[in-house]
Amino acid sequence: MAALAAFAKLPAINSATVLLVGTNEDFQEQLAETMLKEKEDFKINIHLTRSLPLPAERDHIRPRIDLIVFMINVKSKYSFKDIESSLLHVDANFFLGKVCFLVIGACEMNQISVDVDTVLKLADCYCSPVLFCEVECENTRISTARQLLRMLQICAGHVSGVSALSFSSLMGRSYIDYSSIME
Repeated sequence: MAALAAFAKLPAINSATVLLVGTNEDFQEQLAETMLKEKEDFKINIHLTRSLPLPAERDHIRPRIDLIVFMINVKSKYSFKDIESSLLHVDANFFLGKVCFLVIGACEMNQISVDVDTVLKLADCYCSPVLFCEVECENTRISTARQLLRMLQICAGHVSGVSALSFSSLMGRSYIDYSSIME
């Protein structure tokens, strides 16, 4: 199957689309609902999938995807492996600021199956920022939803003077402070 292309479709006016990729549908739905509750001055489209590639037969009706969020539950090795294999189906142009990794479950150290450093190295390989979220905690989920919406707004080109690439380069090393806490 063909890779998911970053610039294959024209952007929609006053609209932005985010694709949440992850194996835990409950986390995806909770985050999507939280994002939709936030008041924005543009239309937010959220698509959920367990893995990539997306079905080719629906490509003609699929909107342009402005941001891909790979949700990795570090309590599950399957989650990490599924995201790793999904990355192979993403066009390299998406990694110019239109991808981020969202780590879930990192605060419960005794239940971690995937080392956080492994996720950080993966994100570093793809030059993409990492966010951390405990979806079960409402305040953290709201904060993460707001961060993702701001990233989505920038990736869709709705913020003048800021490109997705420059924004991503500013966020690229944002995980360093968190990793020092983990030690």
